[in-house]
Amino acid sequence: MAVKWTAVHEAAAAIGELAGIAPEYRSPEVRNFPAIMRDTGGWRMRLAEQGVDDLAAILEPGLAALLALHGSGAPAGAAALALWQEFHTARAGLLALIPPLGIER
Repeated sequence: MAVKWTAVHEAAAAIGELAGIAPEYRSPEVRNFPAIMRDTGGWRMRLAEQGVDDLAAILEPGLAALLALHGSGAPAGAAALALWQEFHTARAGLLALIPPLGIER
């Protein structure tokens, strides 16, 4: 999952650039999400893996379409911003899988 998580964030960075958004700071929970989920295990890990797969499946064609649009000279900023917002919403849902401290996993 770590490789796919990194790839998703690289795609999101490219989308953010097309949207005119400055690169984001990745918090420790974002950077360490795959390791946290590996350590957590169980249903949270399975859900996280599926969620990262789903997010990659959304971003890959979305980024390809944005690059094609940008390459044709058409403005891609609004569409990129919409995809960027979808990415952040989906990622927030995944990060919510991190169990609170002190909760048994």
